[in-house]
Amino acid sequence: MRKGYTVAVVGAGLVGEQLVAEFKRREFPLTELRILARSARIATLVGETFEVGVAEPDAFEGVDYALFAGTEGEKGAAVQLAHEANARGAVVIDNGSDFRLDPEVPLVVPEVNPEALADHKGIVANPNCSTIQLVVTLAPIAREFGLKRVVVSTYQAVSGAGRGGVEALENGREDAFPKPIVGNAIPLIGGVDESGYTTEEKKMKEESRKILSLPGLPVFPTAVRIPVHTGHAESVYVETEKEITLPEVLEVFHTAPGVSFSGEAASFPTPLEAAGDPRVYIGRVRVEESTIEYWCVADNLLKGAATNAVQIAESFVGAPKSVSSAGV
Repeated sequence: MRKGYTVAVVGAGLVGEQLVAEFKRREFPLTELRILARSARIATLVGETFEVGVAEPDAFEGVDYALFAGTEGEKGAAVQLAHEANARGAVVIDNGSDFRLDPEVPLVVPEVNPEALADHKGIVANPNCSTIQLVVTLAPIAREFGLKRVVVSTYQAVSGAGRGGVEALENGREDAFPKPIVGNAIPLIGGVDESGYTTEEKKMKEESRKILSLPGLPVFPTAVRIPVHTGHAESVYVETEKEITLPEVLEVFHTAPGVSFSGEAASFPTPLEAAGDPRVYIGRVRVEESTIEYWCVADNLLKGAATNAVQIAESFVGAPKSVSSAGV
């Protein structure tokens, strides 16, 4: 293993700042950290001042790993620059949605399908935030009991929509969501197609199938935006192929990688507890015959974005931070 790597983070928004924080917190072996964006400027990220460079092809010279922060719902910078970074020797880890369903690009959650990294061709996709926490909890169920059907309702924080979403909650900005978010719940994240599903719901369906290698898995999501700053919550209903008991399910969750689970029947995690923690929290577990119902919560900027991307980079360099009470 080399002593250090040159890493570029493309984007200085909410996710870009969290990527910088995670590289520092997880003690990733860095020799240089470059911050790139549309324009050159001075930016303060997690208390440190950076000279932000312009995201252009030559900016990737000498870079080992290029992490694109991504902008949900838009064509990200990775579309224009990923192959330019590859040509200069960098592996790209993209948090945007442009490459996720490309059959040539691995879509990876390290606790679930790290083996997919072996087939990368220079680009690895980071899944959607709501998908990541869902598959972290579904994967151990799939391994032990098999999956027949998944029904999930999300309760998603405004930070998932970037700084504009946060400003809508804090300052009443009116153009971030289709209806006012303060004191409200909006069951529309992204556009709606002829099937009635939103783009966020389609991401959850299609990305979950790809990550779990279950292309025919029935997944029925409803995605809702709520007036919470950080932390997505999900109510999940699962039908399994095998009959199961509550003790069996509790044991699976207790030992699942990347999961925080107390097992107490009355214990329930909320976005407040999950914010700032890179793990996925599980609670309210109920079992009847071949069905499991549970509640899960995760920080959408950490495990839902930055932490997962840095874990992918760690998988390449062979230096993952050990699991501790502070996180994964």
